[in-house]
Amino acid sequence: MDFLKRHIAWVVAFALALGIVGAYRGLFAAPADFPEENSLAIERGTSALFVARALAEARVIAHPSVLLFLLRVSGTSDNIQTGRYRFETRENVFTIANRLVTGAYGFPPVRITFTEGTTVREMAADLAEALPQISAEDFLSAGLPYEGYLFPDTYLFFPSSDAGSIVAAMRANFNTKITTLSREIEVSGHTLPDLVIVASLVEKEARTIENKRIVAGILSNRLELGMPLQVDAVFGYIFGRDTYSPSFEDLKVNSPYNTYLHVGLPPGPITNPGLDSLQAAAVPTKTDYLYYLTGSDNLMHYATTYVGHLANQNKYLR
Repeated sequence: MDFLKRHIAWVVAFALALGIVGAYRGLFAAPADFPEENSLAIERGTSALFVARALAEARVIAHPSVLLFLLRVSGTSDNIQTGRYRFETRENVFTIANRLVTGAYGFPPVRITFTEGTTVREMAADLAEALPQISAEDFLSAGLPYEGYLFPDTYLFFPSSDAGSIVAAMRANFNTKITTLSREIEVSGHTLPDLVIVASLVEKEARTIENKRIVAGILSNRLELGMPLQVDAVFGYIFGRDTYSPSFEDLKVNSPYNTYLHVGLPPGPITNPGLDSLQAAAVPTKTDYLYYLTGSDNLMHYATTYVGHLANQNKYLR
């Protein structure tokens, strides 16, 4: 009799275990027809109910009501992170719920490098290619107000990133980098916006730190004398192309960035400078030079007078 009772008890326990396993599989496990490499985009403002139904339709979860229940019980139904999620393998509904509220999208980050002197327009094109969910127009809208302050560097961005979050990350990086020059900026006697503008010009006009500092000094000399800066690189920014040899017609273009027509600094940076150019703007080399050019020998040549500049043109641009 005792043996029979024990046998019945084991049978009941086994049946309960099977029932629990069955319940788990039925309620919490991924559907048997789960499709591999599934993905789903969750837009801003999407309700938890809609998300649960969409995941059920995509066969990522079996029962939308179970996911919705877990989110509401945990108080996280309003904390679902927007973006595109990748569901590569079967996962239970508890894992899915956690991924939704923590933003675990399942995509590897994308590495993208912006070199010194890259404009927001160029960044927008690179980002649109690397992260197709971000349009060039969206990044231009978010980034153009911060031209000059999006630090050129190597970044890792998740595919779920949007234009605003990328701009914020690049702005934060700029703020971090610029603190290393806080003393130089303070001693320079110039405002940070003016130094960033000068640095953006220097970035396009010279390559080595030595030449950058000399060119920054020449621009400073011209500003003090009230001379036009006559920086050719601005025309690339004005016309949206890389051009360092503007035509005579280009020199007449009616733009506040035209440093041939207008005295003083242009109204804003023409590119996003690196740390060397920012340092050169803050600590320029003091000389009597007023003119410079890059010769056909790829070297910088300087002059104190226009006559000397013409001589350099005849000697190094032929």
